[in-house]
Amino acid sequence: MKTRVITVNALARIEGEAGLRVRLREGRAAAVELQVFEPPRFFEAFLRGRRFDEVPDIVARICGICPVAHQLTAIAALEAIGNVPVDPRVAALRRLIYLGEWIESHALHVYLLHAPDFLGAQSALELASSHREVVERALRLKRVGNEIMTTIGGREIHPVNLRVGGFYRAPDRSAVQALGDDLKWARDAAVETAEFVSHLETPSFTQDYECVSLAEPDRYPLVDGRIHTTSGLDLAVSEYEEHFEEEHASYSNALRSTLKPERPYLVGPIARFNLNVDRLWPLAKAAATSARVTVPVQNPFLSIVVRAIELIQACDEAIALVAAYEPPAAAAEMTPRAGRSGACSEAPRGLLYHRYTLDGRGLVLDARIVPPTAQNQRMMERDLGAFVAANADLSDADLTWRCEQAIRNYDPCISCATHFLRLHVDRC
Repeated sequence: MKTRVITVNALARIEGEAGLRVRLREGRAAAVELQVFEPPRFFEAFLRGRRFDEVPDIVARICGICPVAHQLTAIAALEAIGNVPVDPRVAALRRLIYLGEWIESHALHVYLLHAPDFLGAQSALELASSHREVVERALRLKRVGNEIMTTIGGREIHPVNLRVGGFYRAPDRSAVQALGDDLKWARDAAVETAEFVSHLETPSFTQDYECVSLAEPDRYPLVDGRIHTTSGLDLAVSEYEEHFEEEHASYSNALRSTLKPERPYLVGPIARFNLNVDRLWPLAKAAATSARVTVPVQNPFLSIVVRAIELIQACDEAIALVAAYEPPAAAAEMTPRAGRSGACSEAPRGLLYHRYTLDGRGLVLDARIVPPTAQNQRMMERDLGAFVAANADLSDADLTWRCEQAIRNYDPCISCATHFLRLHVDRC
């Protein structure tokens, strides 16, 4: 019996640390373990006993790439407990800062974290040597998203201006409208991005996915709506815990989610696209047509193209929101009360769920946070097992590189998920 072991000590170009062990027997994946060894961070535990109005600033620290996603999802859950009315101008400004986060996150992933895999580079620095204009476009795109977050949130990382009831200080109309010219450049650059990535060579690989995302009646999903699945479920957010459950694997520090009973599922750009393609704006739809991306997308390596299409959508929506911006009134105040409620939003990496229980003084009794990467972990394992088995004839080096590329399809945020890649392949 011949055994081969492939090891990657550290996977670059993801957020956080993890490893993978695959055991191959007779060309088939007999076992796949996605091993998250980054230590648990206990955010849910140390939220207990905190006042409700402290929560948004605390959960922002879960992630440096998508803090707004955690803040706005937590705020929505808390406002539901307090029956806090949301001014439409507040809702529009929240959507705008969330789109800013999508722009900076998608630009970062498409160009600096994932594109090097397709262009034969080991890092963004190496990519800058061979494709300088690509990296320059990436950095400017990311800067446009960061500027939206700074203008509205007070700073680009861990914004400090978001609160239950609205904002501590609404930005001036002139400050928001000053974002317009850069966003118009970003929209054109996003169209170029979609064209660029549509010509990258992707491995031939197909999976049958159960996709899960929010669906808003008239918009591409972001901060509102019901939970839809490709198997036909149409759920209120309040039903989330009735249909989704978390489990703990002995080899991992991160919880993993399944759709009851025991079904892995996919969240993120491909899931959103498959369930909401008809809600894309014309420019993004045209880019999808030009890139020949059609529903259902079943090749996870096409995620880089779908992210670029969503980048166009985010820029286009942001331009409209900037042009229509009117400063909201003072933030609504929330009277502390006992209650329990959850909320979902679409973080750049997929569906994000927060649920809180408050006592009569407004103190947190219990919190539950289920980020996209935790929801995708079972599907990542399934993808990797199938992909390794289909490519078992590759050399150790080539198979390792392809597995890293497959993991980066998901843009995993391991730090969010610990409440990738060291690779071992045992060939028997």
